[in-house]
Amino acid sequence: MDAGFINLTAENLSTEHLCCIIRSKKPHPGVEKKREWLRDRLKEGHVFRKLDAKSTVFIEYAPLETAWVPIEGRDYLYIYCLWVSGEHKGRGYGKALMEYCLNDARAQGKAGVCMLGAKKQKAWLSDQSFAKRFGFQTVDTTESSYDLLALSFDGTVPHFTERARKSKIEEPGFSIYYSPQCPFILQNIEKLQRYCEEKERKASFHPVDTRQKAKELPCVFNNYAVFYNGEFQTVNLLDPTALERIRRNSGILIN
Repeated sequence: MDAGFINLTAENLSTEHLCCIIRSKKPHPGVEKKREWLRDRLKEGHVFRKLDAKSTVFIEYAPLETAWVPIEGRDYLYIYCLWVSGEHKGRGYGKALMEYCLNDARAQGKAGVCMLGAKKQKAWLSDQSFAKRFGFQTVDTTESSYDLLALSFDGTVPHFTERARKSKIEEPGFSIYYSPQCPFILQNIEKLQRYCEEKERKASFHPVDTRQKAKELPCVFNNYAVFYNGEFQTVNLLDPTALERIRRNSGILIN
């Protein structure tokens, strides 16, 4: 089922849409930031493969050594995102994209493929039950109940860094880590910054703008992560209502 798919390259990156935000007719700041980020990542073996149509059907993965995640291992590919939405579901596109990634890993002589999961499926994470049908298994877990799923070809497995596994920091209020990888993030961060300033909520925003920063993060990360009073909360993009819910549920209200 390879017909109908294309990979982003240095030559077509500026003209191809990036799947996530395709309804906007004007240049979108989040999309342009993602293009800038991808331009350097493609040189490192990053793959963005998508259906050649105006749709949200794509897979994005990279060599684990250069992936912007706090995971250690050798000769693995890391899947950032596998997304098939809307009318395109149920047509075998997800299977075709996953098989492309696995075949690519084998062709490169990789030890396997891994991705982020959780004890319970969460929004903004690829469908782990789908991955498990291909043989992915949980090989590591954090104290915040996130899992590392891997399909090993040679018996070796990757693992979270010790800092990511513990998922603790010493910083009051909200601490939000973010990268330019997801086109939705830029506007989300701007909205949260305005809200926290207006409501005088204590919040620190930490741009993850280098691979080294990503590798040294104190929590799991798939381009976004939120702490409150030092306790890790989620990798889901949050709106102001969700921030207030976290604040109330913690029992410790810090402005």
